[in-house]
Amino acid sequence: MARPSDYTPKTADAICERLADGDSLRSICGAKNMPNKATVFRWLGAHPEFRDQYARARESQADSYVDDIADIADLAKPEDVAVARLRVDARKWAAGKLRPKVYGDKLDIEQTGRIALTLNRTESDL
Repeated sequence: MARPSDYTPKTADAICERLADGDSLRSICGAKNMPNKATVFRWLGAHPEFRDQYARARESQADSYVDDIADIADLAKPEDVAVARLRVDARKWAAGKLRPKVYGDKLDIEQTGRIALTLNRTESDL
């Protein structure tokens, strides 16, 4: 059976629901009765309502990744610590990219220095 290529709100909802649950777009598009990634990207350009829905789903995906982190850490066995750390780090990185204001690294920027002002006055200014 051919993959669907016509946009439908039902398919868009299914894609966004799975994204919000933490599935990758690659795994979603690899499933039966789902469009391929190129089709999804074409829909994003052609359908503003889908683009907005997709953006919200990606934000929710970041929240899903953060929820996964505690489970991964809690369920790790001593012999699985390295794998668990890798899984946690991957989710932390992805969450930080998907929702940088919430999960991104906080940068503490401090500027030091002096500013010197020189006034050039003429006799007419006095």
